[in-house]
Amino acid sequence: MKTAYKLIAATVLAAALGAAGYALYRSGMQHGSANMPSSPAAADGATQDPGSSIAAGEAATLRHIEAGIKAGQIDPATGKPILYYHDPMVPGKRFDAPAKSPFMDMMLVPVYGGAAGEDTGTVNVSPRIQQNLGVRTAEVVEGRLQPRVSAVGSIGWNERDQSVVQARAAGFIEKLHVRATLDAVKQGQAFAELFVPEWVAAQEEFLSVKRIAPGDTALIDAARQRMRLLGMSEAQIARVDSGNAVQPRITLVAPSSGVVAELIAREGMAVTPGMTLARINGLATVWALAELPESQVALVRTGSAVEARSPGVPGTVFRGTVQALLPEVNAATRTLKARAQLANPGGLLVPGLFVTMQFMDERAETALLIPTEAVIQTGRRAVVMLAEADGRFAPVDVETGLESGGQTEIKRGLKAGQRVVVSSQFLIDSEASLKGVEARLNNEPVPTAASTAPVHSGEGVVTAIDRDTVTLKHGPISSLGMGAMSMAFKLPLPKDVPRGLSAGDRVEFEFYVDATEGPRITRLTLLLPLPAASGAQR
Repeated sequence: MKTAYKLIAATVLAAALGAAGYALYRSGMQHGSANMPSSPAAADGATQDPGSSIAAGEAATLRHIEAGIKAGQIDPATGKPILYYHDPMVPGKRFDAPAKSPFMDMMLVPVYGGAAGEDTGTVNVSPRIQQNLGVRTAEVVEGRLQPRVSAVGSIGWNERDQSVVQARAAGFIEKLHVRATLDAVKQGQAFAELFVPEWVAAQEEFLSVKRIAPGDTALIDAARQRMRLLGMSEAQIARVDSGNAVQPRITLVAPSSGVVAELIAREGMAVTPGMTLARINGLATVWALAELPESQVALVRTGSAVEARSPGVPGTVFRGTVQALLPEVNAATRTLKARAQLANPGGLLVPGLFVTMQFMDERAETALLIPTEAVIQTGRRAVVMLAEADGRFAPVDVETGLESGGQTEIKRGLKAGQRVVVSSQFLIDSEASLKGVEARLNNEPVPTAASTAPVHSGEGVVTAIDRDTVTLKHGPISSLGMGAMSMAFKLPLPKDVPRGLSAGDRVEFEFYVDATEGPRITRLTLLLPLPAASGAQR
């Protein structure tokens, strides 16, 4: 019985001491909270040292427990939204409600929207670094894109300015006035003289009817119609009628001005009705066939203006418009032909001549434009670095359109008036996380968690050790605002662990807090045992 009474008394005493300790702890935290600054910066620890920041966060957590404030709600004291709660010693773990940390003997700390340490997808580059790197920005503007494409081509006949010389009746070529291909001719110029036997009988019949029955208009009209059917023109019939004489020969004339592109007729040859004797191509306009890379075809449209120059006609610019984009791609060169019609004053451009061509097309619709050098092509996406206030830069995915004259059309991702980085942006965007850029720009090594996290130090006694973890009973760590406690740490590499380390050894240690693994020791030094008079235990 006495033993049972002793156990009950001990249990009650322990409970009372625990309640008193919790009351003192909460009273101390509330007292600390009352003396903390109430500004947002103080609340989220943006401008304080780590120890005071954690204390302020714990004080805020106690307020949130009393008020029932959870993640996603607004903190009345700061006016900021609470993103989540976490343990600063294990920041990789997030919680939705305020509570005591399951890892350490401390309260969870709230993380606010825009608070220090929250990843906003931006990177800060100081003005000094920007100046050293020559970082330049440009404004996103609205304007009309004027695509310009350069290409080479060759001159060809304008096939729409072509005429033919044909025989309208069977006969013989008695005389040919144009004897060679590419001879120049003018409209109405005599081309060839034909003797047409069939016309003789028709003309004699017409003249006989006029003499025998001058008043029989029906019979005269019938005779005139027969001459028309044999291919005689109204002018030829009029000459027979006025001259009252048979005209068995006809002079064929050039229907248009140009050069003889094809000549079939020869003196003495027999011709049949409808037979083509020659083809004449005009030179007032010519076609220029340009080879366009398929990647630039979208920059050229039907009706676009064209300027052409030829080394064969130095100092002269020939102007025209695009008439058609021919629907055929050369599989070997991956080019597509664009046909342009050029004015050819003086007939200086002739088929086969080499020309360099400049296609110009001013789009009627407006678009957002940025310098082409601002666009970073990753292969799967297009990115620009957006310059924000206070030296901050953020990557933005954009959808690009046409590119011409050093400007690129932006279809999605930016707004007019924003500014984008046009030089050194590849340095700012060299890592997707955008962490550690500033250090790299200062010629420092790319930072890791071990090199960028604050390092803390302390002394303690080893209470347990296994393959990769050591538990230390340590004293207060002022840099974290942490009191004395027992805590597990990740050990460094085996070569950095003192040989023979065991429970009871006194050690001096340095550590940093990893975002996912928690405290990790970077240096561990074995201390000599204290003299026996000091009362310290190994």
